[in-house]
Amino acid sequence: MKLMMRMHEGKLSAYVAKKDLEAFVVEQQHPDLWGGWIKLNNGWVFQLPDMPAGTKLPISVDATRTST
Repeated sequence: MKLMMRMHEGKLSAYVAKKDLEAFVVEQQHPDLWGGWIKLNNGWVFQLPDMPAGTKLPISVDATRTST
């Protein structure tokens, strides 16, 4: 699933285009974000791709949804 990762209102957020949903990241596996999972405030969990630390936002990535 395509996610647009960005900073919104001072918080990390993800926009899921296929669902027309924007949600804030409430938990993340790694402090540098990439290569681990993130949990959105609606409960969805995504596995993010490996990317270099310091990758600039906003960016679109292909992520895998691992829970509902």
